[in-house]
Amino acid sequence: MKLNDERRFFRDSLREFLEEEIAPDVEEKDQEALSKEEVIDYQTTMKEQLGIGFSPDVAEDYWGDLAFYGIGSEEISRVWPSLNVTLNMSFPAMFVEYASDETKDAMMGKLESAEIIGGLAVSEPKSGTDTVHLGTTAEPDGDEYVLNGQKTWVSNAPIADVMLVAAHNSETDAREMFLVDQENSPFETSKLEKIGWKASPTGEVYLDDVRVPRDNNLSVMISNAVKEGNNLGEMLPYPDSVVDLFFELKPLNAIFAFMRTGMALMATGISQAALEDSVEYAQERESFGKKIGEHQLIQEKLYNMKAQTEASRRLAYHAIDLLSEADPDARLMSSLAKGYACEKCNEVTYEGIQIHGAMGLSEEYPLERYHRDARVMTIPDGTTEVQKLIVGNEMLGMSAYS
Repeated sequence: MKLNDERRFFRDSLREFLEEEIAPDVEEKDQEALSKEEVIDYQTTMKEQLGIGFSPDVAEDYWGDLAFYGIGSEEISRVWPSLNVTLNMSFPAMFVEYASDETKDAMMGKLESAEIIGGLAVSEPKSGTDTVHLGTTAEPDGDEYVLNGQKTWVSNAPIADVMLVAAHNSETDAREMFLVDQENSPFETSKLEKIGWKASPTGEVYLDDVRVPRDNNLSVMISNAVKEGNNLGEMLPYPDSVVDLFFELKPLNAIFAFMRTGMALMATGISQAALEDSVEYAQERESFGKKIGEHQLIQEKLYNMKAQTEASRRLAYHAIDLLSEADPDARLMSSLAKGYACEKCNEVTYEGIQIHGAMGLSEEYPLERYHRDARVMTIPDGTTEVQKLIVGNEMLGMSAYS
């Protein structure tokens, strides 16, 4: 990916904003999950100052160049991964504009003002990474679907206004996506705690005879757009080439390709933060009468950290390029980048702690937070093991799972 003047300006502006407005409060704010009010404040500020978000007036510019998405994921995660997860996982909110009249009436104002919070509900307690065999069901009933099931490890669940839910549609005998809004189709949630991403609200979603308008079926949204003379490109703020992926891949697979590429750049951002702090510490800390950076083993650790961070970045931005071009290898590369970068992120933060010694274990330094956040990276959006199987399937045309 080439960093042209526009992209460089965006990166520099975002970096300056994060350093001045976000970084000073991270250690305090990361102690517990953000409230809904806090998330809305971050969303509106990012929209107003940087043009980041899903509301119609900024989405086309921001998402029209996927490099912005990549730069945003890396730079925000370099400072605060929890914030990146919370902001980006609101993406289902963009579908409000094309949903049923009931949902639009309830949620469109919030979407336009960046005060809406979304979530993606796919994983289930009994299936985890297996997103093919879903226990959540969608039964047709006149002009509605009735949803029943339970979702787990859902980012933004405790504070979400809308949820894009994966369920088995008994009418089509297929896995489909349904937009559920909390006002018209209320759903219950509970909170989950985790070792990293502490400030990102995570929870379970309970669907008990939740009634959803037929027009909130993502497949129906697309069909309605076509009938009205539009196309999927009218519904999504991405380049036309990217929209093609939603036709070439199953919609959920296309969504995961984006998310996994974003995860790879999240991991790269965390690695970069750990690397920068370790270089600075090696230049200042003294032992055995000299700076620890003068010891050969410290330089070897920094070499490995640098190589792993740069390799992760190159893989991830290559995936961004393939997504932007709707390249047939986009799914493979997104999984390859996610698997590699997230595993290496764990290694980089581990070595960062080793360089800091006992201070790496202290909450006075951010290394322990980097390491906790890094440990989460290898699980969501498909474990590393699943990424390997996806890459194998794409390479061989042979599935190791069904």
